[in-house]
Amino acid sequence: MKPEHEEPDDEDDNISSGSETGTESDEDEDTGLTENQNRLLYMISLYTRKATPGTDETDQWLRKPALIVLIYEGIVAGVLDFDYAPSSQSVGNRRVWLNVSQEGKSDVEFLREEELLNGLQMSSKSFQPITCYQISEKGKELVKRISRKEKEAVHEFVYAKGTRELLSAVWDGKHYYLMSASGYRRKSTITDTEDVSYVSSAYIPQCLRYGGRPTLSNAHRAHESAVSADNIRDELDEVITLNSVSIIVAEYIPFGANQIVQLNNNVGSTERVQGGFISPAIDDKSAETQITMSPELTSVDILDYTLTNHINFEAEINFAAGTGVVQVETFGVSVNAEGTCFYGLQVEAVMDRIKDNISLDHLSRLLVDVQQDSSSIVDSIISQYQRELIQLVFLGDSANRNKVNLIIANEITPHLTAEEYMDKGEYENELKQVIGDTKAAYDISEHDTLIFGSHGLLVAGPNSRHHEPLLCAYLQFITIDIFLQNFFARLWILNDDMITTNKIINEGTKDPRALNRIRYRICRLAKDVIQLEEMLGYLLEALEIIEIPPEPPEQAGRSLYERLEIGGMRNQLVRRATDLKKNIAGSHRFLDVLREMSAMVSEAKMFQLNESVDLNTKKMCSLQSSNERAAHSLQILQMIFAGILAFNFLDRLTGPGWTIIQSGWFVSFWDDVVLTTPLLWFFFSMLCWVAVSGVVYAVYRSNNFVSQGLTTVRLKLHRKIFVEKLVNFVKTKAQSYDDRNYDSVNDIVKITYIDQLKQDWGGTRPTVVLEYDERNAFLYTVTVTYNRRDANKKFAFTAQDIREQIMQELNDMDIWDVDGEDNQADDLAADKRAKLDEIESDDEEGGEIDEDDK
Repeated sequence: MKPEHEEPDDEDDNISSGSETGTESDEDEDTGLTENQNRLLYMISLYTRKATPGTDETDQWLRKPALIVLIYEGIVAGVLDFDYAPSSQSVGNRRVWLNVSQEGKSDVEFLREEELLNGLQMSSKSFQPITCYQISEKGKELVKRISRKEKEAVHEFVYAKGTRELLSAVWDGKHYYLMSASGYRRKSTITDTEDVSYVSSAYIPQCLRYGGRPTLSNAHRAHESAVSADNIRDELDEVITLNSVSIIVAEYIPFGANQIVQLNNNVGSTERVQGGFISPAIDDKSAETQITMSPELTSVDILDYTLTNHINFEAEINFAAGTGVVQVETFGVSVNAEGTCFYGLQVEAVMDRIKDNISLDHLSRLLVDVQQDSSSIVDSIISQYQRELIQLVFLGDSANRNKVNLIIANEITPHLTAEEYMDKGEYENELKQVIGDTKAAYDISEHDTLIFGSHGLLVAGPNSRHHEPLLCAYLQFITIDIFLQNFFARLWILNDDMITTNKIINEGTKDPRALNRIRYRICRLAKDVIQLEEMLGYLLEALEIIEIPPEPPEQAGRSLYERLEIGGMRNQLVRRATDLKKNIAGSHRFLDVLREMSAMVSEAKMFQLNESVDLNTKKMCSLQSSNERAAHSLQILQMIFAGILAFNFLDRLTGPGWTIIQSGWFVSFWDDVVLTTPLLWFFFSMLCWVAVSGVVYAVYRSNNFVSQGLTTVRLKLHRKIFVEKLVNFVKTKAQSYDDRNYDSVNDIVKITYIDQLKQDWGGTRPTVVLEYDERNAFLYTVTVTYNRRDANKKFAFTAQDIREQIMQELNDMDIWDVDGEDNQADDLAADKRAKLDEIESDDEEGGEIDEDDK
């Protein structure tokens, strides 16, 4: 967000938002808020403003993602005393891990409850909900009572160093940057998640097993994490700990019986020696002898499988961790034909905590690894077709797709009632770090507690593992629920792409490059609609075949069954998936309309082309006829002219008074030879005619030879231009021809000029024709006719030289409207993401090169 503000007065520190007015206290006054809340409220007051009634001012609001960044920067600067933990957040069509302070968010909600802040709900262009905050009138009055000392503390991280310019949180597609109006810029570390050392074993609930050996334990390696390091930058305040923790991360991926068969083949389930290392890489040179691979591979060991229904296996991760960080990471993976993928692990140790007393702060950082590495595992074993489907739904960012967490613990400390955990304070904030924003908490028995969150759920108690069948069934529906949410959002992004395509089609007659863009977009959109329809079929099939477990007989089980509402959730999901069929059908119809509209644009272009060809053909026929007549006449005239010239020459020789006929030596020759010899003078006259005709013809052939040494270079540019600059450029030339064609959409101008600057063109004067659309500011073509035989032989231009010279002249006049021809804003959503990934890849390669240079 970039707030509009004026430079504050250094004497009274008034801020443009108008929140700091009147008398300012140098001593602490009791505002009824904590120190953190005072500073948080003042910080928000700097970035927001309520418009003064009766003026042209506009309200200023602070977006929630930017507020999260500023809170984190306050923590890092030591101004705000909050904890933070990594949390999966959606930012600008992308899901990223941010260091989010749940305590800070809780205080913001408290300020809203106290009516010190106003809230605004909006929807982003990617159809994600956005919350914005603004200081209220009541909040402005309270800010006046905040001491100068606390305000100066806030100034340390909200202003650019050495200035009073507010820093804005700017997202570039990968990182957040803090920027000021004068150009100050620094990268925020909010996206740099922290690592902890841990040891884990594979864990698959017994209800998902169908025989096979049990999973192996890494408990004997638990001590390894105690002697290793971490890179946590904050001091953690532990409030809740868990004993004997099992984690299940689950997600939905479109599967079917055939995909399960292919998966079993991919991991070697049906072979004599099962499993081994797996890689997502595609071998495009399978006929060659050797292949090189990164050592960061995943080892797979098959536990049990059925050919068309499921597979369970252990996966040992061999990815590199941070310096000094030890991560023994073994997953238990269960994949079924319904599409639910379970990734389970038993936490043997985290840092120096072995088995028990596991901190939720550490657990939140462990979950980041589990979420990211589980994506790498499953992407290595599923088919290319499935990878394309999830890339489509998650808009090219499937590696960071959101999943649901199930945390099962034998004991939670302190053991409180469910209501006591939902205290809107330290307990609830701690729980939010691992399961997201808390929704509800229930006591399913005297010793067992169930807590729901936006990113998962926590079940703690000695009997928690008895409820695994219910919990796994619930996870199956929750994963489909998450996938449907992403599917629905992607469908509206697709619809937005179609609307943009419709706009491009409507402007198609103005933009000469539009037709290729339209065809590409329609083909890509058609492929996306087809794949979305296929995914919806997989979803409906999964909802049909997923079995709901029966209600358990014991009281705790019945209570959990009632709280999970599995049956009702299934009905809701079926209704939502059925509703999506209408949206898909609507997208199909919209796409059909776009195809028809694009065909009309194509026909209009073809009609214009036919008209142009017809007009040119008529002109050529007329010119050809005229040229033929002129050529015949010219030949006759040349012969007559040569005869007249020859006879005049003879007349000059034999004319009276001064020619040689009066000479004595010639008189005798004339009388004795010419007059006495019949037809001699006639043949002599014919001979002179032939001689003069030969000279004339030689001159004609020489000129004709030179005129035929033409090189014609035609540049098809179709680029956006500044028409005024082009007109000024043409005014400097010797314009010879101006042809204009006006219609309701285009003003086509064709200007011809002869460039008189021979020295710039190798000693000749080329003829240049510019064809452009004056109304829509497009330069269509540039045609240069260059006589290389008329030029200096040493400096004559080649075709490439001609092209470079004319482009250099146009570039020097700066006629190109680069911003006007930039259509990236209209790119398909998937193409925008692909460009961002390409930029990231280039940046990473550049960083590696820099490191090598060092």
